[in-house]
Amino acid sequence: MNYKGVEYILTPVAPGVWKWQFQIGDKVISGKTEARLNLLAIRRVQLRIDRELKKAARDE
Repeated sequence: MNYKGVEYILTPVAPGVWKWQFQIGDKVISGKTEARLNLLAIRRVQLRIDRELKKAARDE
């Protein structure tokens, strides 16, 4: 999937648990989130991408 030019992966691990991963520049960020609905998991990953993009822009 793609959000704001950042390609990310979201895969179910167990019922209600999702594993995600994305890359900004050379930095790979990954983690897990708990959400019953896949749309909620997607939104949480998108919020994390927003946070990391803002952090990357500040560090430049």
